[in-house]
Amino acid sequence: MKRYEVLAADIAASIQNGTLKAGDRLPSVRQASASRHVSPSTVFEAYYLLEARGLVRAKPRSGYYVAQSARALAPEPDRASRPDGEARPVVISELVAGILRSATSRDVVPLGSAFPSPWLFPLKRLGRATAVAAAELDPWKTVDDLAPGSKSLRRQIALRYLIDGVQIGADQIIVTNGATEALNLCLAAVCKPGDTVLVESPCFYACLQVLERLGLHAVEVATDPREGIDLDALEAAIVRHRPKACWLMTNFQNPLGSAMGADKKKALVELASRYGVPLVEDDVYSELYFDNQRPVPLKTFDTDGWVMHCSSFSKTLAPGYRIGWTSPGRFLREVAQQKLTTSLATSIPSQLGIARYLERGSHERHLRELRLVLRKNRDQYIEAISHFFPEGTRVSRPAGGYFLWVEMPDGTDSLALHRTAMAAGISIAPGPMFSASVDFGNCVRINFGHPFDARVEAALETLGRAAGTGPIASCRPPASAGA
Repeated sequence: MKRYEVLAADIAASIQNGTLKAGDRLPSVRQASASRHVSPSTVFEAYYLLEARGLVRAKPRSGYYVAQSARALAPEPDRASRPDGEARPVVISELVAGILRSATSRDVVPLGSAFPSPWLFPLKRLGRATAVAAAELDPWKTVDDLAPGSKSLRRQIALRYLIDGVQIGADQIIVTNGATEALNLCLAAVCKPGDTVLVESPCFYACLQVLERLGLHAVEVATDPREGIDLDALEAAIVRHRPKACWLMTNFQNPLGSAMGADKKKALVELASRYGVPLVEDDVYSELYFDNQRPVPLKTFDTDGWVMHCSSFSKTLAPGYRIGWTSPGRFLREVAQQKLTTSLATSIPSQLGIARYLERGSHERHLRELRLVLRKNRDQYIEAISHFFPEGTRVSRPAGGYFLWVEMPDGTDSLALHRTAMAAGISIAPGPMFSASVDFGNCVRINFGHPFDARVEAALETLGRAAGTGPIASCRPPASAGA
């Protein structure tokens, strides 16, 4: 373990055994640095990690304190997945479509949603920026740069890469209809039907749907719930299957919430370069970090062009605008050709509206506010799940994004829980959605991107009771008189 992890583990043990009690103040950064003979940054990293796990809370201008509910929280998932390592065709779309179709009503508590609350987005400011951009639109811009996308937006995206220390020119970026199209284009550029792609276990269901649509085979690779994909298992899968690509999320992975450290990311990129395997990086959550610094993408370490980086504004700014992008490295020409022969272009007014909004400089303030809300939500949801769900439940402690991975006791049927929950007006995302082998039957993904109010609390209580095979009550709002 790294030094900050050792320090965090020691403090966590003191909390769990009662040496440090709820409300106790932790040593100041200066005191801990001196007593443990480590740098202040190491102490900060340890405290950030403990905060991400819900064990401590920061009080402005006061320090860090043991959380009131620290000892009562459900433990984290602690076992890496153990997929069988076999290549298989993907047949998941019917299951996913059926689950998602049943959760579209506004009356449903959206714990299974893929998006945070729309009220968290600056839609009025973005709408005004889009209206001004449309009013000032040069007619030629409706045909200029159709396939690669608006030059002004690509410049703004290149500036965002620069903040991460990644030198990518605007001409190396292709604007897409959301990240999903970016990921589709990247895989189509390097794979043909029947080829094999390595994926995380569990992995985002949209990834599996793309593989199914393109006729590709999936090999699931063991993944740690905190640190992401197992590099030894990944290399073994590369040697065995000779895949045409690897699709993964290194920052706040959906559904686990895992985050890969910078050293491991560098080793991953070196591994891919050594074997010549394109890394399709789905990086839509990295701006939703809860610590003091945004995690870098794999692209930071890509010197040979094997990383096909994909992201979007859908999770941080405007889901309905469907503006994403990719910087596909050495495969730029192939991806551009795929774009030309599929959708050709992305909505020009939406691109120009987002570009104008970014130019006005208020996006960083919005992100800071959004991150604070999501971090508070995370803590409230974890405390409620720990309180309501049956003994033996484990809950992830993501340091970013807006998903919790809830591992319930063995024998729990998350698909049956989904059906029971929907009858009560609650959506969840059952574990089998996230596996080509339809695994993780005792797990669910919970979206904490919606305000923790009485309705959400009641829904989590209902789910916990159902998971423990108790009676449940409906969380649907009562019908109005005469309805």
